[in-house]
Amino acid sequence: MHEKPYRSVVKSLSWRTLGTMDTMIISYFITGNFVMAASIGSIEVFTKMVLYYFHERAWNKIPLGRIKPTQNDYQI
Repeated sequence: MHEKPYRSVVKSLSWRTLGTMDTMIISYFITGNFVMAASIGSIEVFTKMVLYYFHERAWNKIPLGRIKPTQNDYQI
């Protein structure tokens, strides 16, 4: 099955929301400073979304673990 690029964008956004909250919480526990934690989170949210998008697109080209549909497969 082939995924369209916009699916990768939506997945990237949802994953980064969760990941950024995690980074901010960890940063707050380490620094004890909410402003610093928010700064760290706001920087990494953009860099990691871009990295994830290209990572996802690259994996879309790799057939590892995928089952190729046969010509006689029934689809609805």
